[in-house]
Amino acid sequence: MTDLCRCREPPGRPRKRNEPTVTYGVSVEPARSPRLAPWQRTAEGAGLLAADGTVAATVFAEMSALAVSTGAINLGQGFPDEDGPREVLEAAREAIANGVNQYPPGPGMPVLREAIAGHQRRWYGLSVDPMREVLVTAGATEALAATLLAFVDDGDEVLTLEPSYDAYGALIARAGGIHRTVPLRFPDWRPDHDELRAAVTDRTRVILVNSPHNPTGAVLDRATLELVVELAHRHDALIVTDEVYEHLVFDGDHLPVATLPGGWERTLSISSGGKTFNTTGWKIGWVTGPAALVTAVLAVKQYLTFVNGAPFQPAIAAGLDLPGRFFTEASASLAAKRDLLVAGLDAAGFATSIPSSGYFVVADAAALGEPDAPAFCRDLPHRAGVVGVPVTAFVHPDRRDSVRSLVRFAFCKRREVLEDASARLAALSPREEAPAAR
Repeated sequence: MTDLCRCREPPGRPRKRNEPTVTYGVSVEPARSPRLAPWQRTAEGAGLLAADGTVAATVFAEMSALAVSTGAINLGQGFPDEDGPREVLEAAREAIANGVNQYPPGPGMPVLREAIAGHQRRWYGLSVDPMREVLVTAGATEALAATLLAFVDDGDEVLTLEPSYDAYGALIARAGGIHRTVPLRFPDWRPDHDELRAAVTDRTRVILVNSPHNPTGAVLDRATLELVVELAHRHDALIVTDEVYEHLVFDGDHLPVATLPGGWERTLSISSGGKTFNTTGWKIGWVTGPAALVTAVLAVKQYLTFVNGAPFQPAIAAGLDLPGRFFTEASASLAAKRDLLVAGLDAAGFATSIPSSGYFVVADAAALGEPDAPAFCRDLPHRAGVVGVPVTAFVHPDRRDSVRSLVRFAFCKRREVLEDASARLAALSPREEAPAAR
């Protein structure tokens, strides 16, 4: 047994098992709740389960297939089309050549856990024990899955901001939780603090904070994060943070919740190397936090993938040790690509929200006479040779009216690709009698 496993059980009051009143991510009357199989509950949590029981493909799969079939430029899915830093790629090649191809240690290779701890100290001043307070996972999504399965029981509420990464709803539903949301509103995407206070109650088990935020590119300010910590203490909730875009902030600085007064002791911080180092296919993520909380996540994670990515772990460690100028230049390069695509969307007639971070820009197609973003996105590859994703995919079906005409486009592509896409979008002709932009 590793040191990571020798911990007391996580702090916090004992939780009663609630009567199962969960369907489709919202609270319903128990007598009316249809009995869903676990896989159905998962699909419905992501908005993919139809009334007849069939499961739809994700919008990302649908739009990527459209890009292939039409030859359109795929600005729908968030993956770069350029390789990451040479030092990281060479470290992976060297690890493979040197036989690092078998199971790594369950909590992660020491070289990576030490690099993650060093990263938290270097960038945020956090003192993290690499042997007890760091867990390597198969990407950030597995870290989220293991964390929610570790702490969320039937009827527990999990709060997220909405729009939200579609995996959140699926994972919350699979754990038996109730998905509560606070809306972010186009174009500034700032949560209303009164709505946030009202949404967190003694039933809240987890406050899931995604900042920098996907799909909006918003970066939550200190006042909002301090309120999250205050509410977590008041209602004895855990804070789980999704920080995968932490090094891709263009305006201002990333502020981890764990650095705030009262934050560390009840926060599990999740990140990964995929976005920072253009290695999204490697799936190397991690969780940091108090040892007892990390151990609880390990108890679940070890029965999901067990371990993963042996030769990629030392490579990501090499990336985390790169000099500061790499991170500065990576952010600046992506910001320039953001500006290029935003200018192209503005010229095409969209109303845009300028993101402060991440891979994506959200644009309103209403000014083009397109009030229905899902229909518009299915038609766009044929009309303009460009693929986007409707923001409705990131919002529960019952709450989609406010984002009905919004489209997410990715700018994590080569400049020539973005220039071509901008030119194609500029050729779009607005529908007749276009409504005013939001």
